[in-house]
Amino acid sequence: MKLKLAIDPDIVALMAAEVAAGERAVTAAMREAGTGLKSAWRTQITGAGLGTRLANSIRSANFPKSGESLNAAALVWSNAPVIIGAHDTGPLIRSKNGFWLAIPTPTAGKSTRGGRITPGEWERRSGLRLRFIYRRRGPSLLVAEGRLNTKGRAVASRSKTGRGVVTAPIFLLVPQVKLPKRLNLARDAERAAEGLPGMIVANWVDQRFEG
Repeated sequence: MKLKLAIDPDIVALMAAEVAAGERAVTAAMREAGTGLKSAWRTQITGAGLGTRLANSIRSANFPKSGESLNAAALVWSNAPVIIGAHDTGPLIRSKNGFWLAIPTPTAGKSTRGGRITPGEWERRSGLRLRFIYRRRGPSLLVAEGRLNTKGRAVASRSKTGRGVVTAPIFLLVPQVKLPKRLNLARDAERAAEGLPGMIVANWVDQRFEG
């Protein structure tokens, strides 16, 4: 007597299909989570008034770059990590040489190289000399004698009589500055991580119905 055992459906084929569905589900969920986190960080940055340029420094990538895997991953990062990190942590900033931090006033204008203008650049550009004024209360000052143009910027005076010449504060001098915390990137990252299992399950169920 011969016995023949037949299993229908094919267990091996069924397991292979389940693994494939899992790979597609995990990969799709990771891509969705990575894209969602990138969008959330960009929205948070622009909402904090830090501009679209800094927001666009947030990038994402998916691994593997092609195909599906149960070990799929998503990476979200910034191309400006120092700036983003400063706004995310709100650090205490001190001068590197232990003296003063020079904070430009509106009369100083902007740097031609981008960012804040320095006292040295301001003197070279304006042709004026800065003078230090110590104040016991409040920040000390770097001031210059000149006139204010139509934009409110301090410039050299051409008057031979001294008419219109003012002593304008160009920089405020402080020993340290506490940068306000304007971002909370960990909050969005935690939300993305918490929602990931649900997305994997939802995608896995969809794969079953599609199959």
